[in-house]
Amino acid sequence: MEVNKKAYEAYVKEVTPVNKKFPNIIKAFLVGGIICTIGQICTTLIMNQGVEKDTASAWTTLILIAASVILTGLNIYPKITKFGGAGALVPITGFANSVVAPAVEFKAEGQVFGIGCKIFTIAGPVILYGILSSWILGVIAYVLKAFGIV
Repeated sequence: MEVNKKAYEAYVKEVTPVNKKFPNIIKAFLVGGIICTIGQICTTLIMNQGVEKDTASAWTTLILIAASVILTGLNIYPKITKFGGAGALVPITGFANSVVAPAVEFKAEGQVFGIGCKIFTIAGPVILYGILSSWILGVIAYVLKAFGIV
């Protein structure tokens, strides 16, 4: 059976979802802004207790990660991500979600073959290439410093 190329292109155009860029940008900006605002509020509240800025920032990061993990487990964060797109995926909360989501999805397959094997399905490449690129940049910085360039 030979498929007519024009008919196929018309079919693809018909079923391909239309990307509404401007509304998506606004949603991402709002969701990302809300996440960052919550983070800033946490940092300010912790600093108001007499904690140094670096320590308050570390606690804020932990709070945001914990909130993301809990919201992912309750199936709320995926809804936020669907609405806010990159605004919910780019912050640290998105990374925590990418680690937890496969664990929640594959928990029925058991601790080892489900959670253990699938937990880093999404986040694994980010961790791998993040470590690799930081190592390469560290070597470059070391060489430049050895030659007195930096």
